Amino acid sequence: MAFLSQTLKKERQLALADCLEWLNFMKKYDAIIIGAGHNGLTNAAYLAKAGLDVLVLEKNAYIGGATVSRELYPNWKYSNCSYVCSLLRPEIIRDLELPRHGLQVVPYGGGVTFKENGDYYGNYADHERLLREVARHSKRDASAYERYEADVMKQTRLIRPFLMRTPPDPTSLKPRDLKELRVLAKSFGSMGEQGLADTMRFWTMSIGDFLDEYFESDVIKAHLAGSGIIGTALGVYSPGTAYVLLHHYMGDVDGSVGAWGFARGGMGAVSAALSASFQSFGGTIQCDAEVAQIIVKNGKAKGVALANGDELYADIVVSNLDPKRTFLKIMDEGDLPADVVKKAKNFKIRGSSGKLNIALDGLPTFTGLPKDSPLCLGEKHFSDSLPKMERAYDEWKDGTWSKDPYVDMLIPTQIDPTMAPPGKHMMSVFVQYAPPKIHGGDWTAEDKAGFEKTVIDQISNYSPDFKDLILHCETRTPQDIENEVGLTEGNIFMGELTFDQLLFNRPFPGYAQYRGPVKGMYMCSSGTHPGGGVMAAPGANAAREILMDLKLTNTVPGGYDDD
Repeated sequence: MAFLSQTLKKERQLALADCLEWLNFMKKYDAIIIGAGHNGLTNAAYLAKAGLDVLVLEKNAYIGGATVSRELYPNWKYSNCSYVCSLLRPEIIRDLELPRHGLQVVPYGGGVTFKENGDYYGNYADHERLLREVARHSKRDASAYERYEADVMKQTRLIRPFLMRTPPDPTSLKPRDLKELRVLAKSFGSMGEQGLADTMRFWTMSIGDFLDEYFESDVIKAHLAGSGIIGTALGVYSPGTAYVLLHHYMGDVDGSVGAWGFARGGMGAVSAALSASFQSFGGTIQCDAEVAQIIVKNGKAKGVALANGDELYADIVVSNLDPKRTFLKIMDEGDLPADVVKKAKNFKIRGSSGKLNIALDGLPTFTGLPKDSPLCLGEKHFSDSLPKMERAYDEWKDGTWSKDPYVDMLIPTQIDPTMAPPGKHMMSVFVQYAPPKIHGGDWTAEDKAGFEKTVIDQISNYSPDFKDLILHCETRTPQDIENEVGLTEGNIFMGELTFDQLLFNRPFPGYAQYRGPVKGMYMCSSGTHPGGGVMAAPGANAAREILMDLKLTNTVPGGYDDD
């Protein structure tokens, strides 16, 4: 009898477990967000804060997308994709209480570009010292520098207020679109005729041509031009790269506009804080849950089908994937208007960047630079002229990695010691240019080794002890970034930041207000306004539109006002 009783008890337990599993399977959420990157988590946090039952699905075993900290070598943390923090909107940080959830951004200042002749240009954080350094290279450039800064800041002040606003539809007669168009016109109109002409030139010209109007020193132009090409499949003389520079000037750290910093503990601290905020509002995250398709019935999104065959249901489905993956990978073409499929196929999202993450046995020295120089704390570059940078781009166009690449190199452990053991260091090396395909074919192990050697050799040309300090190196090509993170072609901005893909053209005309072509389906990735970088504005803006459609109380900063 005891045996029979235990058997019946086990059967009841199994039946109860099956019932709970079935109920969970059949559960309908208010919203499902596809992708636990920083924009997906931001979107989810605002929806959960408004009282919705929200599920975030992530294909990887870890959250964060490109905003991660990973221990790929024992006791070292790598920010192995995104690596610096500045663009994250302060209003979102405050609103979601991210510091309370562990986020701490430590600012760094300065930077240096090394010259082939052994000299260097130092970009000091102290303004007076910076002007003296500019004058050391060119007295004419020293007098032009403040004019340059003022003109760039003028453009920054113009665009920053629109980061947390939904782009108006210029073809719409809805009151809110007309109101936003009026706000946009008022902002641009206040610049006057000459200011408006300067703005149109700035948004469409190359960073090389723009800098040529201010400076004569090659190394100064090269140092400043880097921000115009990072993450972009364009060269320093390609139209549109001046705006990319502006995109990198729009952030701030502790109220200092244009400043940059490290997230303590690596960039995964950003996604960890967003995740904690989201879960504090009752949200749920499910990892190892790759979405194979958005389920559409009768012209409305009903949920998602996972790669393992499970189906999950919700009234709202939000994609944090880029526009190409959203419309060409996880949606049935038959569920979409033909123009959307065509626009998604034509969306510019070319990969151009690679990354090396290196564990170091100590702090390397650099030729001509004292080890205690404040310049060591900032970014380091080895491209000292615009022609050299343009030649690097030419090799990308030829289908191979740059043999003398532009790199943005940082050693965050000088400021954040939590990322490596005491006395050791972690180096982050962002590389421009690396193509998504090598001469039209996939990257081979030999190609990857050649790319790695190219970058390490370039650094060692300026750091004699660098190679001896290397303990481990993770090398990531655009192909690796696409396969691991899900960024099409490894494009870090989820779509190029050119004038034809900004504001109400992002991702494409008619769909720039975060709503998809299917009812109940939305977009919140960096492929939407205002674009890429660890900004979180697309996620927040999309949440505001969703709450508006649901007629729920808006808890998202920004929106439709003309303050």
